[in-house]
Amino acid sequence: MVYPQIIDKYYAPGSRLREVLVSHSRQVADLALEIMRNKRLPLDAALVEDAAMLHDIGILRTDAPGIECRGSEPYIRHGIVGAEILRNEGVADEIVRVAMSHTGTGLTPSDIADRGLPLPPGDYMPHTTLERLICYADKFYSKSRGEKRKTLQQVRATMARLGEQTLARFEELHREFGQE
Repeated sequence: MVYPQIIDKYYAPGSRLREVLVSHSRQVADLALEIMRNKRLPLDAALVEDAAMLHDIGILRTDAPGIECRGSEPYIRHGIVGAEILRNEGVADEIVRVAMSHTGTGLTPSDIADRGLPLPPGDYMPHTTLERLICYADKFYSKSRGEKRKTLQQVRATMARLGEQTLARFEELHREFGQE
């Protein structure tokens, strides 16, 4: 496990921001591990846990006061900021890609251009099973809502607000990982 050392390096013990990050990431990790076991996915549990615990590492450099983020970057950039942090720490590329690809249901080059998002052109879609699994599990927990898991109906409503393509991509993830 690499995540404890990295979280310790960037997030002050006892800080509210650390509490927000660790609580949310733990929820995502637990759900991802549950899905991995139930679906018998051919993934390493330690890798799933590391990826889930580090997927939001970049929030500390974003401006989202509602969740104690006091940085200067727009929140939409937390994935690429996190990927940069993880690369600089020498973390495996498969975990770096999870940080880059978990926002929404992933972001295509046309999503970035059409919405005028402040991201460098690129493909931020979850392609591997690990990337898709963490992206899916992440949709069920909000950093601002606390510990309550969202219902499938709530997740679908959120994805629908982000557009038809986002909802369609979520439905694909749900077909792959849903546990009803």
